[in-house]
Amino acid sequence: MQDYHKLNVWQKAHALALDVHRVAGTFPRVDGVALTSQLRRSALSIAANIAEGAGKSGNAEFRRFLHMALGSAAETDYHLLAARDLGLLEAATYDDLASRTIEVRRMLGGLIKKVTAAIGAPSEQPTETAH
Repeated sequence: MQDYHKLNVWQKAHALALDVHRVAGTFPRVDGVALTSQLRRSALSIAANIAEGAGKSGNAEFRRFLHMALGSAAETDYHLLAARDLGLLEAATYDDLASRTIEVRRMLGGLIKKVTAAIGAPSEQPTETAH
């Protein structure tokens, strides 16, 4: 078990979640209700999964939650793209949030590799593609 507050990836994911939550709150109620909810949920889930995994007793469980956080980051990336393409996000806001999401995804990938090495198991790290 470790203090997730000290993990740089959690700090960045938490800041991203807060900013996504604020931005999604500006979506029009009629057009953006479902997307607002999904975007907020997926962004919050990144940091939440890191925190939950850090609270587990072993690295194998921690790694499992890091993979879930990685999936939530990919989902957040898509929801941001959809919001931009639907005209709910300005290009500059999208560019900022999307680049920060990619940074979190890369950091998660690095942490997964580190945790995997610590437990001596093969990495199940998906390849990161440029956005």
